Amino acid sequence: MNWRTASSDRYELLRAFARENRENMTDAEKVFWYCVKGQSLGHKFVRQHIIGDYIVDFLCRDAQLIVEIDGGYHSERTQEMDDSLRQQWLESLGYRVLRFTNAQVLFDIDNTLATVETCIKDCLKGK
Repeated sequence: MNWRTASSDRYELLRAFARENRENMTDAEKVFWYCVKGQSLGHKFVRQHIIGDYIVDFLCRDAQLIVEIDGGYHSERTQEMDDSLRQQWLESLGYRVLRFTNAQVLFDIDNTLATVETCIKDCLKGK
């Protein structure tokens, strides 16, 4: 995997944002993190990880899997377009991106985790 980090003029700013995001997780992010931390799905996840000029919510490096947990503003047209471009770029680097809404994580965590587990297995088959 080619690891790409932000350009040097932006990295420190993104690093500060990532740290702030880790300290101020949404309720859905807290629930997801509680369920995946410590390799409870058999693979290590990191949170608020910088890839290029982006900060992804959760990353499983083994499977090259990114999990994004989206709040309501992600359904706004402009944000949908930004998310699509961001996802295309991440996928061009070989990552697979799964998106869940806050509601899916908060109210259907079992199916959310089952989807993540299935995706990890699928991602690892290709390696």
